[in-house]
Amino acid sequence: MKPIVTDDPRDVFNRVPFMQLLGVQRAFSEGGRARLLLPPRPELGNVIGGVHGGAVTTLLDVVMASAAVSACDFRLTAVTLSMETQFLEPGRGQLTADGELLHEADGIAFCRAQVTDEAGRSVAHAQGSFRYLPRPTAPEPIPIPFPIPEKQP
Repeated sequence: MKPIVTDDPRDVFNRVPFMQLLGVQRAFSEGGRARLLLPPRPELGNVIGGVHGGAVTTLLDVVMASAAVSACDFRLTAVTLSMETQFLEPGRGQLTADGELLHEADGIAFCRAQVTDEAGRSVAHAQGSFRYLPRPTAPEPIPIPFPIPEKQP
């Protein structure tokens, strides 16, 4: 796996392969708040006909990180340090995740989030802490210490 490097830090979300695999869409991420949408897909189902808890947990995690990085205008990225999740109802239909930055101190963002289902019922909520890190950048090219001979025709 390789870091995702882009000139537009707002575009990183759309390039994360796991978000593409799940089909997660970002509605917005700005000013310390974020919203993600997860359209219903049979591949994400569990035994009782709801969205699998792993997908719900991913939504909670990513929406909190998205809220955190939006507060610093995407100059940094954020990685999860800890997360506590409570499941309340099975998630059915399209799921909506809303996250917000509560507080930041010493490079640590403290956030909370909630996932609701199509009927507006609260499916799960979480709180978490995230460490801000520099965004990945493209590696510098390695200089070649000698000229490369041209190919002979």
